[in-house]
Amino acid sequence: MLESEFLDMLNRQLLSVFKCIQTGRFKTYRNVSTSWSPVGAAFNDQPRRKVDIFGKNVGLFGVHELNSPVGFQVAQENALNEMEQLVEQACRTPPGPQVVQIFDRLSDCLCRIADLADFVKVAHPDSSFREAAESTCMTIGTAVEKLNTNIELCNSLKNLLNDKEAIDSLDPDTRRVAELFMFDFEISGIHLNKEKRKKVVNLNVQMLDLNNSFLLGTQLPNKIDRRAIPEHIQHYFSIQKEYIHVNSLHADAPDDLVREAAYKIFLYPNPEMLQCLDQLLACRNQLALLVGYESFAHRALKGTMAKDPETVMYFLSRLSEKLSKRSEKDFSLMQEMKKKLNPRCSELMPWDHPYYSGVLRAERFNIEPGLYSPFFSLGACMDGLNLLFTQLFGVSLCIEEPEKGEVWSEDVRKLAVVDEADGLMGYIYCDFFYRSDKPNQDCHFTIRGGRLLENGEYQLPVVVLMLSLPHPTASSPTLLTPGMMENLFHEMGHAMHSMLGRTRYQHVTGTRCPTDFAEVPSILMEYFASDYRVVRQFARHHQTGQPLPQNMVSRLCESKKLCAAADLQLQIFYSVLDQIYHGKYPLPKSTTEILEETQEKFYGLPYVQNTAWQLRFSHLVGYGAKYYSYLMSRAVASMVWKQCFMKDPLNRIMGDRYRREMLAHGGGKVPMFMVEDMLQKKPSMDDFVDALVADLDLNFET
Repeated sequence: MLESEFLDMLNRQLLSVFKCIQTGRFKTYRNVSTSWSPVGAAFNDQPRRKVDIFGKNVGLFGVHELNSPVGFQVAQENALNEMEQLVEQACRTPPGPQVVQIFDRLSDCLCRIADLADFVKVAHPDSSFREAAESTCMTIGTAVEKLNTNIELCNSLKNLLNDKEAIDSLDPDTRRVAELFMFDFEISGIHLNKEKRKKVVNLNVQMLDLNNSFLLGTQLPNKIDRRAIPEHIQHYFSIQKEYIHVNSLHADAPDDLVREAAYKIFLYPNPEMLQCLDQLLACRNQLALLVGYESFAHRALKGTMAKDPETVMYFLSRLSEKLSKRSEKDFSLMQEMKKKLNPRCSELMPWDHPYYSGVLRAERFNIEPGLYSPFFSLGACMDGLNLLFTQLFGVSLCIEEPEKGEVWSEDVRKLAVVDEADGLMGYIYCDFFYRSDKPNQDCHFTIRGGRLLENGEYQLPVVVLMLSLPHPTASSPTLLTPGMMENLFHEMGHAMHSMLGRTRYQHVTGTRCPTDFAEVPSILMEYFASDYRVVRQFARHHQTGQPLPQNMVSRLCESKKLCAAADLQLQIFYSVLDQIYHGKYPLPKSTTEILEETQEKFYGLPYVQNTAWQLRFSHLVGYGAKYYSYLMSRAVASMVWKQCFMKDPLNRIMGDRYRREMLAHGGGKVPMFMVEDMLQKKPSMDDFVDALVADLDLNFET
């Protein structure tokens, strides 16, 4: 970095610090090394909440009704009452932009409680809060389904879209949001007769129940008589009386027999789950046919970058063809390693892929996570994100003290996001630490979407980032493995999409955009996390202050290329399976038989009899017919990285352009148009395929 660039960056950071001080959002922590910024110190230190015995409980996220579980009922009733008033108002408003504004207020009043409840039902440590939130989700969900089949409400929007003079008077953003609301009506069967509309509502309610049942079932352990397992490996599993309970694949276990046993037991078919999946797929197909689509996949993909399942299958098939030789080579390397370590059983099996690819990387590049973790304290990584956002966007993260009752756990940190020119942009609640009653997955939750209010002010977005990191100790802050650090950057990409999306309408705020575009900002952040010019700004030993050596970052980046083709091939297999399950119905064979055929054609490792991996495929719930989105988003992110940031990952001009062309619009602009504006060309599916293949040879600046 040139001296002038460094001084410019320093000035921007100081300006952001002053903004934080002016708004009262700059909090210092005592007894913390001065080498950390306030953000770094807050995440490296044990939480120190001020004792406030007499203070008022402001309620979760500052929603005053939610200072107790019963408040969900109050907030729910308030939302439903507001909904009725807005429906009535929409139905009597003549065609014009006011109709769209009322629809967005209607969407906002329901989303504000539904999105919040969606988070609380899975993350709150108090079961009474979780149960109250679950009830609210069901009630609001049912209300939304009924709205989507309300003829009079739909007609108010249809009258606008059919009025040429009125529609021509709308600006592009308002027109797109109007069309998106109409799309919601259409996929809910608004054009059907009363009896069929009622059937649509019932199918959606049924699907909600089946989704919940399937999702729960994917996490449940399987058990087996302990006498069926060799005694010398029983200690790897949970033993309850005469049974061994297996709750994961134990993919990292060094003993081949442990991984084999875990795979065969954990994936053993559960008849009730097989029936649940069959019912879920049949229900989705029935709904799609009822509202006029060839399949559920056709319904789910309308409005996405891919547009239809035929395009998705072309993308996946072409990618598989181009990867085949590389994948075979990767599997051959893994098999050689297995033969070397276990000569008596050298055939490579599905339970070997994660383990032996990791062994190969560790042996060839010496990337033991324990060597890296001391340089990746959580505070250092948060400092790195703060520096990156300051340099790219002129945006800073400022630690803020939550009020009494505002957060659900004492270790939740609250960040204010402050722009150097525009001031406060929104809030990120960081629920980063492990709790026994908390889902062990990394997630981004929208709590409140941004939108332009009637008084000209902006409703600030609020999100939660949820991780499951180890707690800091008295002698050490939380230390992240390279994978954890990359996941943190990934999830923060979602958060900044929410923060920097300045849409007029909350219906298209932040990550409320097609799924195959929504992952682009988060995956792009993984590229920044792998570039030494970014990493060297923050990665330093938490005790000595020594910077992470450059060659360690080089080894880490090179290691990611090893077996990367096989990893991509596995993702293709999952994506194709998802497409087939949601394609033409009835399915030609059972879901397990389809799994076996698809695995043989699109993976490369043999199917294991009496296993049903699809029953652990939790993404079938939230990503039904859209699992390919991770691959397509990665292709777009790769193209953006190479064209715009690879030369200089800290380039403010490119950062501003990325913010303006891709982040600012949320879902308010056709996603492919955003990609075209950023890349200044129209990419094809073949371009996406080539970008992913080229990534296997990508060299990061070190």
